[in-house]
Amino acid sequence: MRETETTAEARRQMEICNACRYCEGYCAVFPAMAMRREFSTGDLTHLANLCHGCKGCYHACQYAPPHAFGVNIPQTFATLRAESYAEYAWPPAMGRLFERNGTVVVLVTFLALTAVLLLTMGLQDPAILYTAQTGTGAFFRVIPYWLMTGLATVTFGYALFAMAMGALRYWRATAPGAGQRPITPAPVATAAFDILTLRNLGGGGHGCNDIDDSFAQKRRWLHHAMFYGFMLCFAATTTGAFYHHFLGWKSPHHFLSLPVQFGTWGGVLLCIGTAGLIWVKTVTDPGPVSKKLLGSEYAMLSLLFLVSITGLLLLVVRHTGAMGVMLAVHLGLVLAFFLVLPYSKMVHGVYRGLALLRNAQERGAEVGAAPAKAPSGKATLKAASAS
Repeated sequence: MRETETTAEARRQMEICNACRYCEGYCAVFPAMAMRREFSTGDLTHLANLCHGCKGCYHACQYAPPHAFGVNIPQTFATLRAESYAEYAWPPAMGRLFERNGTVVVLVTFLALTAVLLLTMGLQDPAILYTAQTGTGAFFRVIPYWLMTGLATVTFGYALFAMAMGALRYWRATAPGAGQRPITPAPVATAAFDILTLRNLGGGGHGCNDIDDSFAQKRRWLHHAMFYGFMLCFAATTTGAFYHHFLGWKSPHHFLSLPVQFGTWGGVLLCIGTAGLIWVKTVTDPGPVSKKLLGSEYAMLSLLFLVSITGLLLLVVRHTGAMGVMLAVHLGLVLAFFLVLPYSKMVHGVYRGLALLRNAQERGAEVGAAPAKAPSGKATLKAASAS
């Protein structure tokens, strides 16, 4: 990764932190930091993506603003993470979409939704579109199955491929040493546990400091709701495809069927998670927040909320004359989500997962090794703050 002003500022702050080490046990970042005496751009990008933004270090730091050292790790790392998303995006030219990501997400959503609505209304017979469709294959009378699955396969397949290429570029650039070591089951299991439990959103163990220096677990639980809601919706899609292709059971399925139950509870959890996280962002302390990234975060959370709420509304109106238009709205939003997926805040899940894997590898390599001595003293802090 190229050297930027943000990278230089992150290095300055990490050197101060590495001399102080007051926050040594707060989260995964500081033990990983303590393994290093110097910080390459790859190391700093790794630490930034390892950071979960719990803000505990900011509220505990004696050198945080208004101190002259101005240490603000959550804000600096958030900016550096966004730069890493743009740096490792694939194809590389698409990294520019992160510069005004909130605008891009809104524009793509508007265009995809408008296109699907206009095409559905313009090409479909009103006698079908605006009347109740019931029984086997009701959805496919409005939008043909081949078109629905074809668009989803192409756009989602491209998104997965683009994210996989970005992940490969990120891993090679930020983990040259880890990349040469074999990936064994132990660090994979450790990283998977950290991902599935969102352990590092617990900060030093008591939760995040979202509003002030008091601890709370609500951001962690809201992330859980969003993550597992998304996975349940994915499970709904895969079980629906299995029903269709292998069992010959075509949608719409009855309410107690697995696809509908997965989709219903997944949609509810997604609504709770996204709406809750939007609320947290509106009331959080602005000090450790990177304000220029808020637009992209609000836009992506809003898009996910709209996808989930329209999916639930489609379930409610699926046997009425409103089903056709609601289906077009929902699929337009899903199409927009697939299109922006590799160029939005959603890629943080991929890079953070790789950062956790690298951290697990490093922790395993450190077992039995003598810990590095920390630099200390006022002179070291003064030098770090001036660098």
